[in-house]
Formats: sequence, structure tokens, C-alpha cells
Amino acid sequence: MRARFISLDWRDFDGEALSTCVGPHPEAEIRRVVDPGSAVKTIHWGRNYIYEAAMKTPTGIEKVVVKQFRNHGMRRRLERRLWGSKAKRSWHVLNTLLLNKIDTPGPVMLLESKEPDGNSYFVTRLLEPAYEVRHFFRRLNGAPDAMEFPDVEPLGFLRKLGALARRLHDKGIWYRDLSLGNVLAHPDERGDIRLFLVDFNRAKVGRRLGLWRRSRDICRFPILEKKHREAFLDGYWGVVPNWWHPRCWLYVVSVRSYLLKHAFKNRLRRKGATAKPTQAGRHHPHIPGAEAGASKRDLTVWDHLSDQPHQHASKWQKMRIRLADGPEHLADIATVLAAAPRIYRRYRRLREDLYTRPVPFRGIGISVRPCPEKRDDHLQAILDLGVKHVLLRLHPWQDEHRDEEELARRLVENGRDVSFVLAQNRDLVRDPERWRASIEELAEIFTPFGRHFQVGHAVNRSKWGVWSSKEYAGLYHGAAQVLKGFPGVEILGPGVIDFEFQSTAAYLNRRKMHFDAVASLLYVDRRGAPENTQIGLDTVGKVTLLKAICDTARNSESRSWITEVNWPLWEGPHSPAGRAVSVDEETQADYLARYFLLALGTGLVERVYWWRLVARGYGLAVLEPDGSLRRRPSFSAMRTLVDQLQGAHFIGPHQACEGSFVYTFDGGDSIRIAAWAKEPGTKIKLPGRPVSAVDRDGMPFPVEDPLVELGPSPTYYRIQAE
Repeated sequence: MRARFISLDWRDFDGEALSTCVGPHPEAEIRRVVDPGSAVKTIHWGRNYIYEAAMKTPTGIEKVVVKQFRNHGMRRRLERRLWGSKAKRSWHVLNTLLLNKIDTPGPVMLLESKEPDGNSYFVTRLLEPAYEVRHFFRRLNGAPDAMEFPDVEPLGFLRKLGALARRLHDKGIWYRDLSLGNVLAHPDERGDIRLFLVDFNRAKVGRRLGLWRRSRDICRFPILEKKHREAFLDGYWGVVPNWWHPRCWLYVVSVRSYLLKHAFKNRLRRKGATAKPTQAGRHHPHIPGAEAGASKRDLTVWDHLSDQPHQHASKWQKMRIRLADGPEHLADIATVLAAAPRIYRRYRRLREDLYTRPVPFRGIGISVRPCPEKRDDHLQAILDLGVKHVLLRLHPWQDEHRDEEELARRLVENGRDVSFVLAQNRDLVRDPERWRASIEELAEIFTPFGRHFQVGHAVNRSKWGVWSSKEYAGLYHGAAQVLKGFPGVEILGPGVIDFEFQSTAAYLNRRKMHFDAVASLLYVDRRGAPENTQIGLDTVGKVTLLKAICDTARNSESRSWITEVNWPLWEGPHSPAGRAVSVDEETQADYLARYFLLALGTGLVERVYWWRLVARGYGLAVLEPDGSLRRRPSFSAMRTLVDQLQGAHFIGPHQACEGSFVYTFDGGDSIRIAAWAKEPGTKIKLPGRPVSAVDRDGMPFPVEDPLVELGPSPTYYRIQAE
């Protein structure tokens, strides 16, 4: 085996790699593969990060799985010093398994940082197709969340699983984590099911296993029925032990104990699911460290995977800064308290007037950044969406903006209304002259393409460089002095993110600023559906409260734009908000359509922009390793929403049943219905006989009866107008 590998020894890494997978100059490609930015698909996102990547080899593209082990903290460094890193231990066990002819995905590379707390990487070939054994057991036990798994005869498969465990133990391999997710079923060319082992960094080799260790090592499969247990133990021991034999009762006790322990740990995890890390340094390894000697206000760096800044300042450092800025914050609080009564009165009036008159359903927009790798496909995707409004985010700290200028020009040439966001970072906040010079340059370039400019972005988040309203006021005045010199330009702001309307109210009522429209980055509830509530307010309630603040503000016109919203995807460090608030692609598509319907249906917001079109982790499309631009389900959901409802007039919600939403529109030639329900299988009666219907993604389906079945995905119906 060793003859097939070459040694790697660089300034900061060492290890070994399969000779057939690397060329004569492997360093650049290996570094690219172990950069999480090369992830094609997230497999596991937790304490360690596991992802699929495409590795360029002398013979073509090789699909690989990269497991990144973090060695942060004293405990991890000590373990690495005493027993080697988890990657190195995995590499050793993998080779032992192969020597003993036990199936596991083929080895590709071991790479280890030379720094004591640096990362370690364990890379294997991707096994395709592969099915986790957990789904066999879910099907066996009738669980509703069982996913695809090959058709197998249950008792025979359990015997095969038991025989695999016996082979391991007879070879002196104490696996210590032989569980549902660590055994993969792979149908071979003949249709036989082969079992492959993964995730063996906890395993120990060269051990003598007695009955106790054996029983504890094979107890992690939820085998509860007598006939299933007998088949598994028959595969392991070669005979079905009697119930009174230690081989049987010790195994049963071990299974029951493991399941009890697992249930208890899951309950603890659920209770702590909303907790957030508080220590400094709890960040993904790809994020660079702060500049040496930087003050505690200046500890932000750019995270290129999620395309946003990262704040290195700890909770306590941020608290000390807030206390130092106490007078500023107290003045903001006083402003909010003074404005609260009139905001509340206006909110009550707006709630009473909701849905009392038809409102035009318009203002669906998409936010973008340039995609220089696929310029033409990127533009075509925007055009195919059918949206008329495009919001282009500009980075004034960049030295040149040719890609942004070309994109803006091509959008205008294709009849799109283009607006701009002038984002900031800490360097520009600290240097007003540089900020003003950047705005002058950007105004000259982009005012020919659009007249709406949002000044500031997420100004209530310190990672974006703003610590107080005073600092934001400096940004505003510097930009406004420039922008007001261009006829017809409208200034939007302040760009408060999340449900923190006290910040919006403070900015719109205290300092001498004026906004032609209020821009908000309104995330309703990233932990769930847009119908969810926070402090008693769902999407409709929050949009209404935002409009009440706009209507009563001293510093703005009574116009409301939502310039950023998305639901991040379960795609590792590319996700901008962490795994606790991430969703899958189908759920993202459902939430997108429902958010736009709820927000724009109020008639209280002019535009809503989804951030963004192309991005791994949250975009409507993603750039794949082969260079193609894959459109996600959320792309189809937005395109269908535009096709079905843009330009119609929203009449109001139709009362159907609890948990269902039936929105009625006047489409001119027909009555149009957008409907969904929180729970699948909800049956409601439409307010008329439908003549056609399409699903969330625009696919037609037959419908004749007004009694229809709804689910979380919105569906659209046309009812012939009388």
C-alpha cells in the first residue's frame, strides 16, 4: 500500500497522497481541495466539516470526500500530541481495514498542518451510490422520515451486518462507533449489496475483544424485535444464542442502555439548540485572523465563503465597547421611547385597514453581485426570472468596479430597473475621506444606470463596521453630500437587519438625516417558517410595524423597501447564519414564495429583494465545479410567483381553515388563487371552480374540483371570472 503513496512536505503542511491522484506539481490542487470553498455538497456540518469536492487528477476529475478535523483548544492539541490527530488515526485504521479486505472508500490523501492547533484533513474517494444503514432501520421500524434504500430482505441484511461486525472484531479492530451513519450500503455491478465502513477515527486496532467489548461495540443498531435480533446475532456469532446465554442478554442490555443514553443526549441537545457560542475564536478555520495589534473595535475580517464580514471581537469585548458608547445608546433609547406612542397608534390603524381594499401585487426583486465566471448565464438567469427590479450591491472598498459596471449596463439594456447598495466596512467608517472619495467614484459610474442608492448595510451589526448611530451618521452625510449633486437620485437607508425595529426608529427620528425610502433587511424568523411569530408578530405584523415607523418618522418619506431576505441553506461555512437556522433547498423555495406573498400582499411595502441570485449557501442558483450554473428549486419558485401574480391585484385572504392560507387575486381575465398550508394534506374548498393549476415550480397539474389538498408548497389556481 505504501508504495502507492507519495510524501508531502511543505512549509506549513505534511502528509501523503495517492500517487495516481496527483500530478508532478500537486500543491496548488491539494490546497484548493482542502479549502472549504471547493465544497460541492455538504455531507456533515458540525464539530468537524465533511464535504464533497471535485479533485483534478492526471486522469480526469475524481470525486472525493474531505473530512476537516479542527485541532483548536488545549484538549485537542494534547490529544494530537499524545495519540496523533484524528485524521492520522483515521488514515491508520483505513489502511488496516484495506489490509484485512474490509470495504471502505479508497484513500486519497492525508494532510496535516504543522501548527499545533492547525487543521488536519482526511480525504477518500466518494462512494456512489451509497445509502446510510440508518434508513434501512427507519424503514424496518416504520419511521416516516426513512429515505431511499435498496430493496433488501431484512433478515438476510441483518445477518450480513452482523457478519461484518464479527470480521472487524476477529481482526482485532475495536470500532467504538459502529453506528447507523457509519455503515454505507453500496449496490455493486451485479446488484449485490456491499457494506462499507466510514468515520473510524475513534477505532483502535490490535485489540483483544472479550464478550463485554463486543457487546458494547455492536449495540448501536436499534434492533428490538426478537426475530431481527436473532438474525443479527446469527450473523455475528454464527448461531442464535439462547435467551439466557450472556451473548444474548448482555447484548440486549447493551442495546437498551445505548438507546436510553442516546435519547437523553438528544433531549439535552434540543434544550441547548438555541444557545450560541460566547467565546472568542469560535469560527470556522478558513476565516483569517484579525490584523495584529488591531483595537477591539477593528477586529473584523472578510469571510469569502459566506461573502460577509466576520467579527472576531468576543462577547465581553463588544460589551465593553457598548458601555463606552453608553451616552449614544441612551440617546437612541430615549428617541425610541418618545416615538413609541405615535408608532403604536399608527400600527393599530394600519392593522385595522389591512385587506380592506385591493392592492397591486408588484415589487418582486432580486439582489445580485457580479458572476464573472459565467457572465452570460448569470444575466440570462436574471432575465429568465422575469423580475423587473434588480438590486446590485457595491463594495466601495474595492479598487475597481468593472464587473459591476458591465452588469449594470447589460441589465439596463435589457429593460431592468437597477438600484444600488453602498455597503461599508470598518476601514471606510474610520476613514471618512476615503469613504467620500469612493462614493464620488461610484456615483459617477453608476448614476447613469439607476437613481436609487441605499447608504449603509446592516448598520446594527458591528461586523459591518458601525458601532453607533453617530458613526452611521458620518457615513450618511458623506454619501448624501455627493449623491444629492446628481439630479433625480433618491437615498435609501438606514439598512437595519433583522427584527430590531428599535434601531430603525432611532435612526429615523434622532439625527438630521433624510431618506426618500426606508430600506430594511427584514428577516422574520430564520429558524422557521415566515408565518412564525417573534414577540407576537409574524411577517405581516412586522411589515405593518415597519410601515408604521416609516409613516411617523421625522427623517424619511413614508415608503418602505425590504432590500434583503433569504433562508440560508445547509451548506457548511457557506451558510451566512449558521447551521441552527439553515434549511434544505425545498424548504427554502417554499419559504421564499410564502414570504413574498405575505409581505407584498399587505400593500405596505413597495419592493422586496431576495439576496441573492448566485451563491453557495443561500442563492437561487449555484456555480457547480463543472462550470454550469445550477438553478435551485427556489429559482423556479420565484419565477412561478412572477409569472402567476406579477401585475395582478391582491383582493385579500379567503378564510378556509386554521393553518391554511388562501390568497385571492384579480388577474383581469380570471381570478387567481395562491394557496398553501402549514401541514401537508390540509383540505380546503376554493372560492370557485378552478380551470387550471400549477405547482410551486410552475408545473401544471390536473384539477377540477374546488376541494383541493394543500401543503407547505404554494400552488396557484385560476378561476374563471364570471
